[in-house]
Amino acid sequence: MKKKPVSTIFWTLLSVEDWSLYIAATSTGLCYVGSPNQPVDELVAWVQQHFPSGELVQDDKIMQPYATELHEYFQGLRNSFTIQLDCHGTPFQREVWNALCEIPYGETRSYTEIAERMGKKAAVRAVGAAIGANPVLIAVPCHRVIGKNGSLTGYRGGLEMKKKLLQGEQEFSREERSRQHA
Repeated sequence: MKKKPVSTIFWTLLSVEDWSLYIAATSTGLCYVGSPNQPVDELVAWVQQHFPSGELVQDDKIMQPYATELHEYFQGLRNSFTIQLDCHGTPFQREVWNALCEIPYGETRSYTEIAERMGKKAAVRAVGAAIGANPVLIAVPCHRVIGKNGSLTGYRGGLEMKKKLLQGEQEFSREERSRQHA
């Protein structure tokens, strides 16, 4: 019997503001951004589910480009990412995640708007489930999705994190527009 090859999943702990986030990458790209201030168990469980033969290896050097871009985002120095992503999901989930990446920095869209943009108006709940399965918080900006009535809705990182991310993006966007018009 052939043994399935082991995937190496590199990880590091990213500390920003009041949060510590576990981040992980394959040799292909960033595959996971954890919820704030959660134990490493969250990452371990995710790897066991998505990479059953995966081996977790802490490597701050390999993870540095990912950590740098995330730090720059939190500091308001970056409004898009150039790092490679390695998001594993169903074709529908990947389609939803791609749609999330089209939401401009500092703006929001509703679940309904995402479904309509994808040409799947009746799939609002499925869109919500796919958004909830996003493994790469922040880099795939699921925090930019809000309820149809403008309310903040569920977020794996917690509503407090979602609120802070949206406020930060809106502040940096206003500052950028002010600099451009000055």
